[in-house]
Amino acid sequence: MTLSRDPGVLLEEARGGSRVALARLLSMVERGGPVAADVAALVYTAEAPYTVGLTGAPGAGKSTLTDQLISAARGGWSGSGPAEPVDEVAVLAIDPSSPFTGGAILGDRVRMQAHATDPSVFIRSMATRGHLGGLALAVPDALRVIGAAGLPLVLVETVGVGQMEVEVAGATDTTVVVVNPGWGDAMQANKAGLLEIADLFVINKADRPGVAEARRDLEQMLELSAPKQWRPPIVETTAATGAGVDELWAAISDHRRHLLDHRLLEAARATQLERVLRQAVVATVETSVIELAGSARYRAMLDRVVAGELDPYRAARELLG
Repeated sequence: MTLSRDPGVLLEEARGGSRVALARLLSMVERGGPVAADVAALVYTAEAPYTVGLTGAPGAGKSTLTDQLISAARGGWSGSGPAEPVDEVAVLAIDPSSPFTGGAILGDRVRMQAHATDPSVFIRSMATRGHLGGLALAVPDALRVIGAAGLPLVLVETVGVGQMEVEVAGATDTTVVVVNPGWGDAMQANKAGLLEIADLFVINKADRPGVAEARRDLEQMLELSAPKQWRPPIVETTAATGAGVDELWAAISDHRRHLLDHRLLEAARATQLERVLRQAVVATVETSVIELAGSARYRAMLDRVVAGELDPYRAARELLG
């Protein structure tokens, strides 16, 4: 059977349970261009999934923790609110780009093999490249595709603690920052700006020395930050054994309940969409500039600038006028 290349047909197949169709749609989003815009036109009117972002320094154990969270999530939302089932879970692993192919290196998926054959779990790696507008557009688009396909929960795992990770985490409803004891990750997370976007902190590998010090550092940074309606809790886990994962899932569930009870989820998603719109405008203008730069008119204007007849700023105004 030949899989359709029509986004509308693929979306219907994905809603019917076809993981192959869902993967094809995500590939279209990754490639960007007109086909990604066609997919976006279909999925942004559908209900968004609930999204949980996990970020932190490389080696913090995020992939193993994500793998454990899949099992916890399958048990349903917990915490202080009423238990609700989560029938299907998706994982979007933001991997480093291969320097040879530009594709994702699938290391994170290797650590999630326990769920590889579970039809209710969909795991996808996304490369940090390609999409016009970068990950700031590719990730929200991918999340919308997954939601439109009917999966209610997406766990988003990022590579490290740079600006890219801040952007990705800003696209999720609950952001979990993972640190390790004794590595100075708490300070690194603070420098990267993750403190401002963290909804929960996890001290993973809590069976190692230095847990009390890591907790103290995080508590001190939280004390110095501006007071918020929600104070990020600090949860200790050992992902390798599953210790503390149920408590982490309960904390995530509590944050979701807080957003719903205080009607903050809608406002947060409106802010996310404003960011996406801004990035889409920038990407569209960038496309126009690239096209303009290849025109004879542009080259003629450049010749005048090189000859000293015109300054670059006036030339830019004339080109765009």
